[in-house]
Amino acid sequence: MDIMENKHFDLGKVIDQAINDALSKRGVVNILIAGRTGVGKSTLVNAIFQGNLATTGQGKPVTQNTREISKEGIPVNLFDTRGLELEHFKATMNELEDLVKTKRNDVNPQNHIHAAWICISENSRRVEDAEISLCELLAQYMPVVIVLTKCSSDNGFRNIVQSLLPKAKNVVRVNSIPETLDDGHVLKPFGLVELVDLTMEVVPEGQQAAFAASQKVSVQQKKTKSHKVVAGAATAAMTVGASPIPFSDAFLLVPIQVGMLAGITSVFGLDLKKSFLTTLVSSTITGAGATIIGRSIVTNLMKLVPGIGTIAGSVISAGTASAITVAFGEAYIAALAQLFSVKDAVDITGEDIIKEFKIRYK
Repeated sequence: MDIMENKHFDLGKVIDQAINDALSKRGVVNILIAGRTGVGKSTLVNAIFQGNLATTGQGKPVTQNTREISKEGIPVNLFDTRGLELEHFKATMNELEDLVKTKRNDVNPQNHIHAAWICISENSRRVEDAEISLCELLAQYMPVVIVLTKCSSDNGFRNIVQSLLPKAKNVVRVNSIPETLDDGHVLKPFGLVELVDLTMEVVPEGQQAAFAASQKVSVQQKKTKSHKVVAGAATAAMTVGASPIPFSDAFLLVPIQVGMLAGITSVFGLDLKKSFLTTLVSSTITGAGATIIGRSIVTNLMKLVPGIGTIAGSVISAGTASAITVAFGEAYIAALAQLFSVKDAVDITGEDIIKEFKIRYK
């Protein structure tokens, strides 16, 4: 029995629905980034997020001193605030307060600003009054993380910053790119994963999948959110597998499997094109799906036995459906994690994914 050839099964519709559901559940995350000119905001953004966001254009102005930076396919909007210099500061603060209030009062949580990064150069060895005022303002509306940039030698500066900005959730020391010091020593990037982890802790749960997808420095965060996708699919598969109607689960499991693949793909921040997902499903669900269906035949046949056969078959089939779904999803996560460990997201092809997936799920 080839489920893909069944006249009642429309793979195209299943994939369309899976893509829509995955993107809807992932949502978008909005982060405000503020700092004086030259603190390294653009370098930080490009080091953390996919798509070289800080070099894709000037962004869309939302106030005189704030621009919104986004890129199609990457579920993050960055609000880049400039004008913290003294001559622009008052106007900037007034504009910023109006902006964050408007966003906070929006009925749709997707439009809120979910976290703020205030960037301060460690080399400056000082915290300005403007940065203190900014932190106090933003902390009224969102969690604030202080990012010390261009870090090479702490000498107690982090503790000083923490004491001066007590309303910030945390202070993170970061060096975004390799830097050659005066003595010829190369200082490697550090602090990026810590910044991602801390930000993940403070953004709302509804934005965590979007943040995991947008960032590129922590594969672990992508895996963690993907495990939750698998867990949800496994629960749904168990319900389907428990159906007392013989062979019904063979047809109902496939949309769950497809939805799970779409959800994991979206959390890893890969482009969810219908053509890719169709090829992935056809080459894995058809082959692996035949295995899924084959593994359920014995328990489905048990359902045909009157009385105890129906009960026992349903129980076994529920467990089997759940276990197969978990194995299927975890194999896909492992395949993507392996590819992300050796390639940038933009360099990962559909062929790469299918090849790696088939190695891990046979």
